[in-house]
Amino acid sequence: MEEYVYLNGHFVPKGEATISVFDRGFLYGDGLFETMRVYSRRVFMLDDHLFRLFDSIDQLKIPVKMQKHDLKSAIERLIELNNLFDAYVRLTVSRGIHTGTLTLDGNYEPTIVITAKELSPYPQEYYAGGTKVVIGSIRQNSFSPLSHHKSLNYLDNILAKEEAREKGVFEAILLNTEGYVSEGTVSNVFMVESGRVFTPSLMSHLLPGVTRKAVLEMIPQLNLKVVERMISMEEFIASDEVFLTNSIMEIMPVVEVDGEKIGGGKPGPVSRKVAEGYKGLVSDSFLFDD
Repeated sequence: MEEYVYLNGHFVPKGEATISVFDRGFLYGDGLFETMRVYSRRVFMLDDHLFRLFDSIDQLKIPVKMQKHDLKSAIERLIELNNLFDAYVRLTVSRGIHTGTLTLDGNYEPTIVITAKELSPYPQEYYAGGTKVVIGSIRQNSFSPLSHHKSLNYLDNILAKEEAREKGVFEAILLNTEGYVSEGTVSNVFMVESGRVFTPSLMSHLLPGVTRKAVLEMIPQLNLKVVERMISMEEFIASDEVFLTNSIMEIMPVVEVDGEKIGGGKPGPVSRKVAEGYKGLVSDSFLFDD
């Protein structure tokens, strides 16, 4: 079956989807992206993903003319064309063709690309037995406005992820330039202490994850207390439980940080409760209302 890609208003075969070598996304990382999870042919929290994208589009002054409902329709049509059931969708927006100056006042036509492919889930043993992480050597720049945006400037995250791979662990946790826990390379982080859930606040210079938002709203419904605040590396490593979140991994338990076992080296009860609650949230969502 032919695999299709959405490119600037058209659905084209994957092999024919090309962009200019002068695109600012390629030249300068001047753009944004969203990664989304599809369950039963429907994107979970699609409106939240598009809200975050358009908020960043406004702040970074990318002159996108398409409306949210147009992008939503394009995503849904692409899933249908590729005959996908459980899938991964990526939406990429760049400022468009370079006009010869680095300023943002040129006559830009943004490049919009949407890809959708069958989901390759993480191994089940990661959830059953937990994962290992390290504190990465790369710091999240607390002075950069990009820390709050899912931008195409992703090399810091890639280098930190490679550091984790070289050390044989699942993920690297980024500290900010003040030394507080910020986020993972592709995830938001939560810790549990004495039955209470904590996560770095937005002042920690992190991406406001869509799954993070869903978990923050869900936790009180599980009769648990959640607090957003600055978290030191020391208390993070000494916590009772740790788990990670993003749209693809959902809720991923962590059982070791920098070689130190968390919770005796196995997923804890709060992490399991949050994971089950998240699955229930998905099951109860509009994805299954038809």
